[in-house]
Amino acid sequence: MYHSRLLSLSLLPAVSYTQLAPIDVREATISSLHGSLYSRLTTCRDIVSAFVARIERFNPSINAIIALNPDALEIADGLDEALSRGNTTGPLFCIPILLKDNYDALPMPTTGGCLALNASKPTHDSPTVAALRRAGAVILGKSNLHELALEGLSVSSLGGQTLNPYDFARTPGGSSGGTGAAIAASFAVFGTGTDTVNSLRSPASANSLFSFRPTRGLISRAGVVPISYTQDTVGAIGRSVVDIATALTVMAGVGYDPADNVTSAIPPSVAGADYTSFLAPGTPTSLNGTRIGVLEGFFNRTSSNETDPVNQAMDHVIVMLRSQGATVINITDTSTYNATAISAQMDVQQLEYREMLSAYLSSPNLTGIHPATMPELYHTKHEFVVSPAQYSYVETALRSSTANSSYSARQTLIANLTRALHATIVSNRLDCLIYPEQKNLVVPVGSPSQSGRNGILAALTGSPVITVPVGFSPSTASAPIGIPIGMEILGLPWTEGPLLRLAQGFDDRLHARRMPVTNGLNATVEVTSAYTEIPHITPLKNIPSVYPLGVY
Repeated sequence: MYHSRLLSLSLLPAVSYTQLAPIDVREATISSLHGSLYSRLTTCRDIVSAFVARIERFNPSINAIIALNPDALEIADGLDEALSRGNTTGPLFCIPILLKDNYDALPMPTTGGCLALNASKPTHDSPTVAALRRAGAVILGKSNLHELALEGLSVSSLGGQTLNPYDFARTPGGSSGGTGAAIAASFAVFGTGTDTVNSLRSPASANSLFSFRPTRGLISRAGVVPISYTQDTVGAIGRSVVDIATALTVMAGVGYDPADNVTSAIPPSVAGADYTSFLAPGTPTSLNGTRIGVLEGFFNRTSSNETDPVNQAMDHVIVMLRSQGATVINITDTSTYNATAISAQMDVQQLEYREMLSAYLSSPNLTGIHPATMPELYHTKHEFVVSPAQYSYVETALRSSTANSSYSARQTLIANLTRALHATIVSNRLDCLIYPEQKNLVVPVGSPSQSGRNGILAALTGSPVITVPVGFSPSTASAPIGIPIGMEILGLPWTEGPLLRLAQGFDDRLHARRMPVTNGLNATVEVTSAYTEIPHITPLKNIPSVYPLGVY
């Protein structure tokens, strides 16, 4: 079966090894792991083994991981050897990370969660993956996603349904939901995602995490399964502001990439920036004197069990801001700032999808048996998990392109929206705009779509956004500590550093991040002996019946 071919992982040679001491990787950060590693309290193999043990123990509960990297332990051993020689260069030295399974990374297939791509293997790493490796990161494996990143429910024909670690009856957001669920459950220190409309920010919000969607052009998108030239970005999801700032520094360090010409827009003032320099860990960041805009059109003020917790969490943030000396300005222009209307009138992904995906699939950088074009992909006899809302999406994309007359009209509307957004920020002298990532709680498993999300504004305008946790809903029988709620912090292009500083200021006062407790996810996992091989991980095939396996 294809599952065993994809997920069977090669054995590594046994390594003489003595574990120094148990290591607790729950809520681990780059700093905490480096502290243990550089003081010789642990080894890189210990660290990697501890994360793999958590994946073995808890992945069957949330189904976040598609495949593990069979080279992970060998890489860890190499880093331990480097450490013994005092060679510990790289801000991510021995930091275990996960990749959304639409990033090209050797030696694993790049599947997009799609059965038809289970044998599609890249010939080299994407530029961002190569940068992460050069910085010392250990890539543990690939996380599940909504099939081909086309929705926010995180269910795929290859990986099945990923569950929210805070409430197994809910989705984890998406499309980068496997990464969000895995990082919330401490399967790695941080993970990568992609974002065409909401896909980095939705899982961060739904899993009490931080993420960044960078300014369009700051990070190369080459070597990542594409959807939209206009809207696609790549980024990271983590448990702390400092960690995502470090990830941003490394990923943006690629700089100009001729394989993604939008990177030619990077201004000299931010080229090679160290985004951690904007942060001062341990020192509360002052919010006094800041000017914060609140987009009223991005709230659902209709009272319900799904909307009230979001509104209450945001109201608490606004009260906190005023108490800290910030000026809060309500932006009441709901005709310009209406996420539903913006999406309906301006979203261009359906018009760009066929051309972008066909170019990726036909690239000589892919080997293995796989469809060579987007139409061929959807006309194979493989099964796809497609929610009802996606049928019309795919049908439109199969017959549409950038040659459609509506494409240039939509691009004009996008340009107008971008100018209006910049004018709102500049005329009100704002440091940022804030709003809930999702107007309602993340939806239950089996819902037809991930409704109520607000990511389209940044996706179309190419604006940078930092997502931060701001609270939880009341607890229920299935959600023992409640369901996470997140907020977006949006700024002008190339202001990632100041936005990260603001995010730290919010987090210094809210301290909203909590780890999940469902099914013992907050428990320690004992590593009784050293791994000599990466274990076999089999995702659950938990696919809600509302999503029939369709054949195009």
